[in-house]
Amino acid sequence: MHESSYRHMDDLVGRYLADKTSLRVADLGSQDVNGSYRRLFDRPGWKYLGIDLVNGANVDLVLASPYRFPFSNGVFDVIVSGQAFEHVEYFWLTWMELARILVPGGLILLIAPSRGPEHRFPTDCWRFYPDGYRALAGYARLELVEVATDWEPAPEADSAPWGDTVGVFRKPLRRPAWHDLRLRLHAWLSRMLFS
Repeated sequence: MHESSYRHMDDLVGRYLADKTSLRVADLGSQDVNGSYRRLFDRPGWKYLGIDLVNGANVDLVLASPYRFPFSNGVFDVIVSGQAFEHVEYFWLTWMELARILVPGGLILLIAPSRGPEHRFPTDCWRFYPDGYRALAGYARLELVEVATDWEPAPEADSAPWGDTVGVFRKPLRRPAWHDLRLRLHAWLSRMLFS
C-alpha cells in the first residue's frame, strides 16, 4: 500500500468511526505487502479481521475464492478495502458479497487506484473513477455517502504515480425484501460459477 492510501483510510476512520465504541471490521485484501490498515482499527471494543486470498502477514482468514465469503448475512459493521479491487477479475461479484455481509447501516470504505503503473499481484485488471463507484453503489443498492479521486499526484514519494479513488458506502437500514432475495441469488450464482 502506498502512503496516500493509508492517509486516506486514516482520514475516513477519523471522520466516520472515531466515536464508535464497538465495531466488527473486515479488511479485504489485508496482506501486509508494504503496509497495513490494522493499526487504524486497533482500539478497545473494535474487532478486526484481515481477509485475503493468500496467507501472510496481517491475514487472519484465507478465502478459497474472492467471490464466496464464509459468513452469514449482516456480520460486519465496517468493511475496508484498499488497493485490492484492481486485482479482482470479477470485482462486481466480490462487491455483492461485501454488501451481503455488511449489517444494515454499516459502511464500506473502499480505496482503489484511478491511475498508476501495472502491478500484477497476480493480476492487475482495473482502475476506478467516481462514476465507477456510483455504479457500484447502484448495483448493490447502497448509498454512496462520498467519493473523490486524487487527480493530481500525491506529495508522498511512493504515492506520486498513483491516484486513489476513495469512497464511503452505506447499507440502508431498511430495504425491500426483494433486495435481500437478490443478494442471496447473487451469492448462490457465485457459488455455482466459482466452486
